[in-house]
Amino acid sequence: MKILQINKFFDLRGGAEVYMHELSRRLTERGHEVHTFSTKSPKNLQSADRDYFVHRYNYDRKEGMSKDAKKAINFIWNKEAKQSLDSQLTDLKPDVIHLHNIYHHLSSSILSVIRKHKIPCVQTLHDYKLACPNYKMYTQGKVCERCKGGKYYNAILHKCLFPGLAPNILAATEMSLTKITHSYERTVKTFICPSKFMMEKMVDWGEPPGKLAYLPNPVEIPSQTSPQRGHGNYVFIGRLYPEKGIETLIRAVARVPSAKLNIVGEGPDRNRLEVLANQIAQGRINFLGFQTGEELNRIRREAKALCIPSVWYENAPLTALEAMAEGIPLIASSIGGLPELITDGVSGFLAKPDSIESWIEALSQMETFTGEQRAELGDYGRDQAVKYFGWESHLEALEKIYIV
Repeated sequence: MKILQINKFFDLRGGAEVYMHELSRRLTERGHEVHTFSTKSPKNLQSADRDYFVHRYNYDRKEGMSKDAKKAINFIWNKEAKQSLDSQLTDLKPDVIHLHNIYHHLSSSILSVIRKHKIPCVQTLHDYKLACPNYKMYTQGKVCERCKGGKYYNAILHKCLFPGLAPNILAATEMSLTKITHSYERTVKTFICPSKFMMEKMVDWGEPPGKLAYLPNPVEIPSQTSPQRGHGNYVFIGRLYPEKGIETLIRAVARVPSAKLNIVGEGPDRNRLEVLANQIAQGRINFLGFQTGEELNRIRREAKALCIPSVWYENAPLTALEAMAEGIPLIASSIGGLPELITDGVSGFLAKPDSIESWIEALSQMETFTGEQRAELGDYGRDQAVKYFGWESHLEALEKIYIV
């Protein structure tokens, strides 16, 4: 089968990119011919299809009236992406197209090209952008569903994406246009939901149930687990953003004297959180910055437990699946797709999101366990990962989605 993977980024920026690259590699190993379409960047991984890639715009800063006007146009309708993909589809003639995140950088302009060539198309919903202008259903410090029912003007009123007025008007306009024209629904035959929560939320927001399929994210299952697991520090791995709920975790750790925490990741909240940690839990919370490769694996493998204190609708985070595969117990907020991954009291503990007291209780419960008992919690999670989240079963199910 000839498969075209499309994503707006081709470097390893986040979970969607990590998944797409690993998926492409494994599909190739299974005998498929895999191609890619994306934007250009010096950080991109190598691709034989890079000549088709298009210019990547930076929407995070102002660059002058002329450039910003051009970016605004491409935000809604990227003519270059449309033309380049048209050329690639004419040359390549793929059997199926797999969309990932295309919003804004590639735009819905490419959907019209896919329809023109009448190529079957599926899309993995890595976030909530199919329904929500800011991807997260989270704004102003809390979960938000104000735009439900097409009320996208709320993205302007609450400045959900950007500080200024104009960018939010642009985002609300783009979202309204895609919904009025049903551009995604008319193009994509199957929306792949990595969590049952995601699928239920999409139905609740008006997406056609017949176009939705539940397929959990996969994870590599290591052959062995670390003898140190369950004995080290608590670990958080992820971006340091407000929706990740890290402040709640820090405040909870501060009130559990025996608890120590390693925070792995970077983000705009780092300085503020470091100051807070030094004030209320000095010497017990370490900020390790961005880590990757073997060092990241070592930190995770030796963790007492992985903490996911999110206050937004997490979908199916790879960090949780990787910890489960390594036999590391989890403590996570009972929000979004996270409760689907954890059996409370059996493979870890669930805590109320944004509740310091609930997180104190969960951490305190974990502290009463020995290292060996915590490893037993992790063993149950690992068994679940083997049973439900292995790559082999994922690929088999995905191939069926491709051809149906």
